[in-house]
Amino acid sequence: QWGTLDIAPGARRPACAGAMSGFGSKTELLNVLGDVKARVQDKLGVVDFPMPQFILIGKQSVGKSRLIEALAGETFNFISGTLGSRRPTVLEFRNVASARSSRWFVRDMKTQMWEEHNLDKVMALVGEMHEELGENVSAEPIYVRIESAGCVDMQIVDLPGFRDFAMDASKQHLAKQIEDLDMNFMRDKRNVILCVEQAADAATMASLQKCRSLDPRFERTILIRNKLDKYYSDLTSDNVSAWVDGHGDLPEYLTRFALTLPFWKEGDQPPKPFRDMIDDKTMEDMNQMSQKGLNPKYMSSIGFKNFASFMEKKIEQMFVESISPVLTKLKDFKSTNAKDWTDLKTEFTETDPHRILSTTRECGVSFAKGLVYVMEGQLGLDYSVTLEEELQEFHQFHRSNDSFSKVPTQEFAGLGDYVEYLRDEAKLASFDVNLNGGAQFRRLMSEVEIFLRFSEIAVETKKRDVIQARGVSMSSLTWRDVVVKLLGNEAHLPLQRRVRYVGERIRWFFMSQKDAVLDWMTKLEGRDDKVFSMLLPQAAKIINQNEITKHLLYEAWDKACSRQLNHFLELFDNMLTSTFSNPWVFLKVATVGDGGVDDDLETIGDSVVKTKLRIPKEIESRAGTETLLAQWFNAIPTESSQIDDAVDKVQMLVLKTYSYIRSQMCDQVEIFSESFFKVPMLRQLEMDMAAIQLSDEDSSRYKARRERLETDIKGKQEVVTEIDDCINRITNFKNTCQARGMRMGA
Repeated sequence: QWGTLDIAPGARRPACAGAMSGFGSKTELLNVLGDVKARVQDKLGVVDFPMPQFILIGKQSVGKSRLIEALAGETFNFISGTLGSRRPTVLEFRNVASARSSRWFVRDMKTQMWEEHNLDKVMALVGEMHEELGENVSAEPIYVRIESAGCVDMQIVDLPGFRDFAMDASKQHLAKQIEDLDMNFMRDKRNVILCVEQAADAATMASLQKCRSLDPRFERTILIRNKLDKYYSDLTSDNVSAWVDGHGDLPEYLTRFALTLPFWKEGDQPPKPFRDMIDDKTMEDMNQMSQKGLNPKYMSSIGFKNFASFMEKKIEQMFVESISPVLTKLKDFKSTNAKDWTDLKTEFTETDPHRILSTTRECGVSFAKGLVYVMEGQLGLDYSVTLEEELQEFHQFHRSNDSFSKVPTQEFAGLGDYVEYLRDEAKLASFDVNLNGGAQFRRLMSEVEIFLRFSEIAVETKKRDVIQARGVSMSSLTWRDVVVKLLGNEAHLPLQRRVRYVGERIRWFFMSQKDAVLDWMTKLEGRDDKVFSMLLPQAAKIINQNEITKHLLYEAWDKACSRQLNHFLELFDNMLTSTFSNPWVFLKVATVGDGGVDDDLETIGDSVVKTKLRIPKEIESRAGTETLLAQWFNAIPTESSQIDDAVDKVQMLVLKTYSYIRSQMCDQVEIFSESFFKVPMLRQLEMDMAAIQLSDEDSSRYKARRERLETDIKGKQEVVTEIDDCINRITNFKNTCQARGMRMGA
């Protein structure tokens, strides 16, 4: 591309673009968008803002400063000390045709306000801002504005020059910092790169190679080959076009210019007005290249005036095209901040000292209700885990708790072995599925049932234990009593420790559902189905915004889980104690009728006579286990001479009885968990939340929170007002441009 603005033939130019010429609107456009950028991107700290800008890069001494002077239309020298520039300088050039002299401004870094100074003061301020960095660099820019009749309408960021040579380690470190700073600016796809190189062979252009590494197609790179006059003598009619073309080293799609800028002996004054010298050098470049037979198609890329003309059109096109994206971004930004502002005001109202306790309780009640809905099964929640992840988190939570076994048997070397067994051998359903809520609870029940079934009597029943349990006389106790003693001594504790595991797993499950419940409540906002109360998302908003409320509710939730764990263990322990005290009652089989379901249905509405006949049959039907037990006990010899045989049979009976108890417990673990833990938890959690009390410390925290909220509300209001002003300014400018374009078209 040879210095031409890329506008497709027949393409409709934006309305603003048609209004630029003749009305001074180009300067106004740059002022409007430049001010918006300063207020939104810099003052409000918004980084991702669709505002285009030119950045100037190159090595030291390639003529970057003189190029900036040419764009400004006058000479100046920003003194940056012996170490050179170490931070970006944002230069805003505004063409004011009526201006008789230049006006210079520097934006104060603290107030973000433009302050007018004379040129000497501007140069001193810029020098001080570089020197204060020492041998470091900063990405925080210096902002300078010039208004004059001779400058080009544009904004450019002058970056510190790349350093080729560094004599010591500190200078090498500075050179690396500068390169990192420049490369970060070059990576930003909103930045158009002006790459200044000396007019040497294209193959030796190091800065251009850096551009190629980040912009391979040179879609946002413009090459300026400076000091063209040094190569006049090397150019002939045979090579001039090939040289401009880069001898094949420059791709055709790279926009490039070759030019000479005015120069004079350092320390002397310019021999004539600087603008006249720029015109002279432009004419000299074009005449020399024309005389040497340069192909006419390349002439638009020669000389500063062609470059300046291209830049004026390019920046106009870029900024006009950015108006709609900037407006869209501003409106999105306003919407987000207006919502935050509203939320902060709502929280401020809800945390009124006279309402804070009721607000916290109401949020807690909604939070507890959310658990019921999540247990019923909700889709699209962020919190969900596989069984392996769940067990890893559980083990991490209890890493220092040795009150229960965390793997079902010592045969497993650790959690990894147990997880592998569940996945590969037990083939537990939904093992690898990410679940939460009720589905996760059902999977947990399957896992803890397997865990319980691994329960075995901890030690082998020995002959001495059997004799000791029988007492001093062979006729002191029955064999039933001996079995009960042995079961209570050897089997009760192992099963009790495994029941503790079940309780801890359920407690941890409910504790882990807090985030899932809050996630679900938060995602209800904006839904129009009206299936769920709007109090749920409102409560979620307060909980998310207020860490104090969140802490209180989470703490109450965890306390409820711990209370239910103790209640669960107490009930289960009582049942185990009763079971091992008289296992024979526990082992009675269920009573069923002679028939199946049809017989059961027929009993509905039975007469008293039929009922009286049915009851004895059902009681008799469960006698099978008692008969079997009686046969086993009768088979145990009572003679002292047969004690070895008696011991063997007692050992067998202890194991069989324990296996029956274990099977019954495992078969019924889900109903026990439902009855002793889940149902009471779901029923009582709301009451726990409604009974929350605030301590003096909590009240003090809320007071401090309200003070911060007042500051945050004021800050958000200022942000929304600032954005509104920016939107109105751009919208008014756009409407004015469109009106001018309509009049011109008429």
